[in-house]
This record gives sequence, C-alpha cells and structure tokens, in this order.
Amino acid sequence: MFTCSLQSGSNGNSIYVETDDARLLFDAGIGGKVAHERLAHHDRDIREVDAVLVSHNHRDHVSGVGVFQRKFSLPIYITRGAWRVVRDQLGPVQDVRHFTPGQCLQFKTTTIETIPTAHDAVEPVAFVIRHGGKSLGIFTDLGHRFAGIENWIARLDGLYLESNYDPQMLAAGPYPAWLKRRITGPAGHLSNHEACQLVKDSALRLQFLVLAHLSQENNHPDLALATAQSYLSRRMPISLAPRYTVSESFVLE
Repeated sequence: MFTCSLQSGSNGNSIYVETDDARLLFDAGIGGKVAHERLAHHDRDIREVDAVLVSHNHRDHVSGVGVFQRKFSLPIYITRGAWRVVRDQLGPVQDVRHFTPGQCLQFKTTTIETIPTAHDAVEPVAFVIRHGGKSLGIFTDLGHRFAGIENWIARLDGLYLESNYDPQMLAAGPYPAWLKRRITGPAGHLSNHEACQLVKDSALRLQFLVLAHLSQENNHPDLALATAQSYLSRRMPISLAPRYTVSESFVLE
C-alpha cells in the first residue's frame, strides 16, 4: 500500500492511497491543478484515480469536489447529509455516490471502513483502508477521543492522525474565546498531547505515524514533532503532513 498527503490543514486536505487494485483520494479540499501536480511529484496520474471519498462537509475537505469530478471524471463518495449541505456550493457534479457512516465500501479487493466521529460537521467519518493484510487509518477532525477509537488504532499498520494544536499556544493566541472553546471541546480537534497519548495507549503495530491537520496559528511543526517524539520515544517513524506541499511517500508492505 502506497500513500502520501497532497495537503493538510485548514487551508485544504487531500490524501492519496494506492493498493494493488485501487487508487483513491480521501477528501478534495484543494484545486484540481494542485492535486494533479502533487500526484505527479510521486509519478502518479490523477486521471487514474478510481474515486474521491469525502470525510465531511467542511470546506477544507470538499472545496475541490466539483473540479475533481468535472475535470477528471472522478466519482465522488459522500454521505447524503454532507451532500445536502455542500451540493449547491460546488457547481455541477454528475457522479455522486452515497454511503452511510459505518458502512464498508469495496473497491475490488480493497475495503474502506467508514467510522463515525464526533467532529462538529454533518455525518463526519474517519477511514480505515484494508488490503493485503495491511491497514491504514485516516483519522483527522475527530472531535475527541471517542469510545472505541483505541480498538481501531490497535489494528492499524499506518496512521494519519490529527495533531491540531498546542494548548499553550491556543490559550495565549488571538482566537476569540468561543473559538478556543470549540477547538478544545468535544466536537473540535485533538491537541498534540491528546494525539500522542492516544497512540501511546493504543498503537501496537504501527509502521509509521503521520501527524496531520496542524493549526497554522496554534501549533508549529517542530513542536508537534517534538511532542510526539517525547511521548513515543522514537519507537516508530514519525512524520508530518505539510500544509503547503506534498508529503514524502509512505509504503506498507
């Protein structure tokens, strides 16, 4: 299984995953030209992608859906609730296929499990991609450490996990009080410390961890990475999903 992040953060999100018989994009919060160029960096062609799967309705995850479908003829998988919220914002979209949170999707021998999360969106989900005995998780915009998440992570071989904010930076930063409460609340995001504690408690066989969806105002890549290394004692490779560029590639074998 091959994967890379095309972009990660409040300015746009998209993750590419490739198995022996499926090429998938998870979220489309970036432009079509950008996605095409960043996939080409890893010698992949966006026209060969089989589908785009959308985690929830927030703009940084859906803004490119219309372009991806019209320009590259990619089918869009999204929940009915999320689609109702965003469909009038995206222009004409011809190929939309709905799933229900908790449903498994099948692309030949590749299985996608959709896991309901607690984020403040319409029918938000995380994803687990299974193929060839390996499992990759895409766990961003979680809300909080919801019941059962430890069991999911314990069975993963690779993981993208949100590490959104540093509590001290958020507390001292310019955000209004209501927004700080939203971020730290049960429907917001995981902090660096919460993300790392979750992995420390749950990860049994991870080959790699990618810290994702870092806040630009309330976090710093070096701080997120240092926090993870202090919790996890370098027991697994830890990387960052960049805000403005494509990431390095990761392979599960």
